Amino acid sequence: MLDFSDAWLSTVISEEFTIKEVIENLNKTGLKIALIKGADNKLLGTISDGDIRGAIMKGVSLSELAISISSRAPLVVPTEVHRDTVIKLMYINKVTHIPVVDDSGNLVGLHAWNELVKSPLNNIMVIMAGGRGSRLMPHTQDTPKPMLLVAGKPMLLHIIERASNEGITKFIISTNYLADSIKNYFGDGSQFGVNISYLEEVSPLGTAGALGLIDFITDEPIVVMNGDVITDISLSELIGFHRRHGAVATMAVREHEWQNPYGVILTNGLQITGIEEKPIIRSHINAGVYVIDPVALSFLQKNIAMDMTTLFELLRMNAQPVVAYPMHEPWLDVGRPSDLSLANSTVRSGKK
Repeated sequence: MLDFSDAWLSTVISEEFTIKEVIENLNKTGLKIALIKGADNKLLGTISDGDIRGAIMKGVSLSELAISISSRAPLVVPTEVHRDTVIKLMYINKVTHIPVVDDSGNLVGLHAWNELVKSPLNNIMVIMAGGRGSRLMPHTQDTPKPMLLVAGKPMLLHIIERASNEGITKFIISTNYLADSIKNYFGDGSQFGVNISYLEEVSPLGTAGALGLIDFITDEPIVVMNGDVITDISLSELIGFHRRHGAVATMAVREHEWQNPYGVILTNGLQITGIEEKPIIRSHINAGVYVIDPVALSFLQKNIAMDMTTLFELLRMNAQPVVAYPMHEPWLDVGRPSDLSLANSTVRSGKK
């Protein structure tokens, strides 16, 4: 169960409150929401700062009862819900507050985004966006793969917004193919509320080689992500996992299932020892999301190409602790035209 302060109690109002009284309450609490509670302690509705602004724009009298402009069936969560789940619900539903109710439906608390995500993460995020995207031709003929639109926005913007919502404010984008398209769109990141700088690959350096161009010093683990990955992975949880396991490098991995379309014959010499009809093969695949300690950068050479899997193997052979982070969150590697179509339909519909 999550803990929350008693500050939420100041947001509770009765159904007799007028819109004007709610405005006074919102200004007093600063929490930008009011919770309407009935005499039986049940939640009757919520009124957000946006609801108030909308009513004013429509010319609704401030003397009207506030319940008339409230959300009568707001999103709520039970008391035992996990913090990460609350954050994801807020992100998906684009809300900053979720009331908490017990098993009887009684109002017992309120989760607020600015309390769940209290401070920015000091970690830098590097996004690998230099690939040509040959498998996505002709879509990538004049557009770098990370700039292809998913639900009306470049994939790269989806990645930055998702990370920004978790508290990451400093980004480095590694560029090569059609680099100006990326730089002209994002600039220094200020218009998106973040700070963006760039690594320029003169020639393709692979999924890890561009890290060898980093010339700053940091004590914090670096988050690295491929620019063609759409996922709801919790970066803060990934960083925490990395630290808890004392890793130098952590790779997010996904379970992948593949069904052999044929019957597999097991033999011992010429003797048939068994038959497996279309067996399902399960394995873990690289999800394209990593956390790397700065010490790992010493294993890279400037302007020498290297893939991330090679870096992990090099670290492992040098007795550096490398671990896998098994993820279950929605994930899609947009590498083919069919993946791009799936990403668009999924994000537009709000599905996982």
